[in-house]
Amino acid sequence: MKRLLVLLSLIVTTLSGVAAIHSNDLGELDPGTGKSIIDMHVHVAGLGYGDSGCFINEGMRNNIRFPFYLWAMDVSEEELEKHGDRVMLDKLSSRITASETVDKAVILAMDGYVTEAGILDKDQTQIYVPNDYVARETARFDNLIYGASINPNRKDAIERLRAARRDGAVLLKWIPSIMNIDPADPRHIPFYRVMAELGIPLLTHTGMEKSFANARDALADPLRLSLPLEQGVTVIAAHIATTGESEGQDNFERILPLFAQYSNLYVDISSLTQLNKLGYLARALEVEGLTDRMLYGTDWPLQFFPLISSWYHLNHVGVESAWQVSGIANKWDQDVALKVAFGVPGDVFRRAGTLLKIVQEGR
Repeated sequence: MKRLLVLLSLIVTTLSGVAAIHSNDLGELDPGTGKSIIDMHVHVAGLGYGDSGCFINEGMRNNIRFPFYLWAMDVSEEELEKHGDRVMLDKLSSRITASETVDKAVILAMDGYVTEAGILDKDQTQIYVPNDYVARETARFDNLIYGASINPNRKDAIERLRAARRDGAVLLKWIPSIMNIDPADPRHIPFYRVMAELGIPLLTHTGMEKSFANARDALADPLRLSLPLEQGVTVIAAHIATTGESEGQDNFERILPLFAQYSNLYVDISSLTQLNKLGYLARALEVEGLTDRMLYGTDWPLQFFPLISSWYHLNHVGVESAWQVSGIANKWDQDVALKVAFGVPGDVFRRAGTLLKIVQEGR
């Protein structure tokens, strides 16, 4: 009987937590920032409908991931064909508007695989989302912000960089392992110097890449970021180089010494609650001084079950918080709540906004 009473008490406690969440009150899970958080890591894609200029190559279209990504983005190919690729941004804006914590999101363009000769190789480009499309579509909304992507192998890379800045880009996004970018290539030094001059941060994937059909992971070795850092670029190492190894060393351990060397190195905590990265967020929060370099992001649309669940983190957040978080419908509020339950400090949620305000001066 005693065990039954304890069980009933636990059920009542957790259900009351869910009720509080469904009444639009995050309670203790609120980071204290109000609706002022900027998610600085949100992806979109497209199939070229509505003259978007987007495309996905045959290898990615035929990959098992493709239908899951459409489902996670809450669109169908028929819907994209009927309304154009821009419908994805319509839905994104609506969901962010419905969030109680996240106010804006940086929507990331994605340049393609560019050869060392400066030629865009469409066959090897798994996903392409042009800058002008993202700039044009985000301008329709108050809560979507333009994030550019320029492969420095392009012959006109610096010209594109200046154009992106004029069009209001707040950062530059790379996934080196699928874009054929070596961040340590000295030929990119002029590009980096203009980035530093313009004050455009570089948000670049670090660590193993498993979201695409194929990737050259050596290019996402965090030590390759030393060159842009030395040129004065503000670098945001996406995912803190979690997962994978470079030259036999764990990538997460490999990036840590760089923080003492470079004050212009930051990280984002997007994707760190995914099933394939269990324990990394807790480890990162224990590294002295690292929270001072963290920025908030989700890596949307990778916010779906079974890739993410609060129940995977019981040893860090406890049963009651896991239950509460699992009851939150809005994916952004759910992500914020889970990271708050981990103990992510409020400043981390505000930092991206502060950085982007600096970059947005003169817009």
